[in-house]
Amino acid sequence: MDMSTTKLAPDPSTAPSVQQASLTREQIFETFRRWGYLQANLDPLGQYLPPEKVSELDIAGPDADEARKYYCSTVGAEFMHIPSPERRQWIAERLEADALAVDEAAQHRILELLTRADMFEQVIQSRYLGTKRFSLEGVTALIPFLDELLNRASELGAEKSMMAMSHRGRLSVMVNTFGKSASDIFSKFEDVDPRSILGGGDVKYHVGATGTYPTRNGETMALHLVSNPSHLEAVDPVAMGRARAKQQRYPEKGEEKVLPVLIHGDAAYAGQGIWAETLTLATIEGYTVGGTIQIIVNNLIGFTAEPEESNSTRFSSDISRRLPIPIFHVNAEDPAAVVRIAALAAEYRHAFKSDVVIDLIGYRRHGHSEVDDPTITQPLRYARIKNHPPLYEIYAKQIGADIAPRVQELQAEFAEAQKQATTMQKMAVLAKLPEYWSAYTGGPYKPEYEVETGISREEIGELTRALTSYPESFHIHAKIKKLLEQRAEMGSGQKPLDYGMAEAVAFASLLKSGTPVRLSGQDSQRGTFNQRHSVLIDIENEESWVPLRHLSDDQAKFEVYNSMLSEAGVLGFEYGYSRDYPECLILWEAQFGDFANGAQIIIDQFISSGEDKWGLLGGVTLLLPHGYEGQGPEHSSARVERYLQLAAHDNMQICQPSTAAQYFHLLRRQALRKWRKPLVVFTPKSMLRHPDAVSPIEDFSRSRFLNVLPETEIQDAKRLLICTGKIGHELRVERKKRGDNTTGIIFLEQMYPWPEAELAAAIQAHPHAHEVIWVQEEPENMGAHAYVLPRLRRVARDRQVLSIKRSAAASPATGSPKAHEMEQRTLIELALSSGLQEKLKR
Repeated sequence: MDMSTTKLAPDPSTAPSVQQASLTREQIFETFRRWGYLQANLDPLGQYLPPEKVSELDIAGPDADEARKYYCSTVGAEFMHIPSPERRQWIAERLEADALAVDEAAQHRILELLTRADMFEQVIQSRYLGTKRFSLEGVTALIPFLDELLNRASELGAEKSMMAMSHRGRLSVMVNTFGKSASDIFSKFEDVDPRSILGGGDVKYHVGATGTYPTRNGETMALHLVSNPSHLEAVDPVAMGRARAKQQRYPEKGEEKVLPVLIHGDAAYAGQGIWAETLTLATIEGYTVGGTIQIIVNNLIGFTAEPEESNSTRFSSDISRRLPIPIFHVNAEDPAAVVRIAALAAEYRHAFKSDVVIDLIGYRRHGHSEVDDPTITQPLRYARIKNHPPLYEIYAKQIGADIAPRVQELQAEFAEAQKQATTMQKMAVLAKLPEYWSAYTGGPYKPEYEVETGISREEIGELTRALTSYPESFHIHAKIKKLLEQRAEMGSGQKPLDYGMAEAVAFASLLKSGTPVRLSGQDSQRGTFNQRHSVLIDIENEESWVPLRHLSDDQAKFEVYNSMLSEAGVLGFEYGYSRDYPECLILWEAQFGDFANGAQIIIDQFISSGEDKWGLLGGVTLLLPHGYEGQGPEHSSARVERYLQLAAHDNMQICQPSTAAQYFHLLRRQALRKWRKPLVVFTPKSMLRHPDAVSPIEDFSRSRFLNVLPETEIQDAKRLLICTGKIGHELRVERKKRGDNTTGIIFLEQMYPWPEAELAAAIQAHPHAHEVIWVQEEPENMGAHAYVLPRLRRVARDRQVLSIKRSAAASPATGSPKAHEMEQRTLIELALSSGLQEKLKR
């Protein structure tokens, strides 16, 4: 397609060559409905997006002229890919109706919003020259678009809006839509009180904001702008999760009352994979939000990249065509068209609970961050921009308004706000947490945050009866019937409980006492390792039965979803959900622990650092299967080292429960403790049913999760092995075979926050153990080795501290099962051998 940067767009009204006599009116309109957007007048500068040559549109006559007016003007509509005739007809009827004239009051409101947006940016440019601000100039039509969108949505019943956007125009939206004072924003440029955020905080165009929007129907809408990092589009699933959580708080019509709005850049919309994941979530059970308004603030440039370098098709929005949702391209310098499409988008979303994409096409007046000189890379475009008046001037001329006096007033207003910012003693706080966060706390850990997590044997028995029951008419699979019989024996104390049963009892006990539980992940209903079976399937009709939803009449809600094959999008969604539902135990499960590296941006930029950067808490739990069993490089390590490297300031909890009871207590602790932090759990695979990892029913009545499991079978060990998870059980089994009564094994159940006092007590219980050895399955440069060794030396004091591990490697594990067995035998042999230091020297 021709995306020439040197030619003006040709006139879309080029004389057609085909007379309409051979076509009916409906056929002509149908043709323009399908192809008209390709000849719409969309680029305000007339440089990109020239009308395409479409032979089907070469039609002459009055019907064609009328259709061309609707579909080839400053709005280009893509909707004929939608399978539903009802939805296509709905759109066509509204586009083919003559647009209502914008009355004088509305015109002056649009002009006021455009003028405020430009004046705000111009004052920043003059007072903070050379400072990054990511100006909205060139697409200031976003402000009247949001104004009309929120007003129309309020008239349709919306009470709240959850918004997310990247840095472009963010400051303007905070002031002109969220109602933040200009002085508060300017205080961020003045960087007042830097000592208050040493080592924390974030740049001004990343922080979130809350506000209220007075609407024309006399109501107010509560607005929330989600904090986000520079990683473009990463915030999208977070905002979606937050929107769903807010919707779930309503007893009914939650999707109608909370409006999600995502604001994108054109290059990021086309280029970022996490957005493709998030877009797909829109209609999947468990992730729907009743439709999202997707706005592309389209500058037709990405930093320095031309459109043909950023996307492979004509429009950056073309990725949206794979879904049955409408796309409206709008020339951002036609304010009347902009507000008309804003209202239409709100109405379509309300009518069909569907996403709507609005491609708001303008330009970028300055460089990417106002520090750049764009004339170096786009000299022709910026020659045009230099001589192109701002939109408020264009629109004032169109409606015959004298804008000069108002410009002077706004310049004075913003200049005064800038002066006020220079006298502020503290950095302005732009967001206020909802009331449901008042019961929870963050910051450093304190012992008083601990809670009792044990439950009685009788309660376990009662829960077990519900967990192992199903309707008489339900045709259960023979294997599942056997599993439920085994679980019934576990719940009665006849057999020890395995991890699957421990988890089910933990969930059930929380649900019955009023704590909701939400679990999602790839194959999480059954469980990757056939361990969960939270959803039972009738073998004759495939209807489902979920025992955890049939515990009692007044129980809390239980949700479990098999997610799409995504890590970043789904984990981002669950983190977002945890931000607005702190009372709920929210868990995301990776199919294998190392698959979480596909969501590393979410882990780095939100989960681990959100409290430090933005003061925001979240309690999402990550279940990451981990353990070396000879399955190769991609199914062994959950990359323990990465999470430990991210750990500081008590920002999260990192645990590896080594028994079923410990897993039970850990889940309940996460839900019941008011200290609300993310939890990373390295869960077992081969140990799920291992005899050394199962737990007697008495352990579930214990008061709480133990950060350290001390050695209890050997009273005065001469050597102490410190380890986590699977390797510890293998060592215990081998120790028993050898009849070794001199080697103690201590399980480090919580790696972060580091349980110094508990570990010191476990070591000091063996005063004659002069050798303390850290044992791990992972290579030396992975796992907890680098994190644990210096801390262990501090705890062990004058005792000798050694370590046993695989040699440093570029890959986490061997791909050969036999090589794995050889390595594992060597690890265990070294760990249980006396005189280790001499052997290590050799």
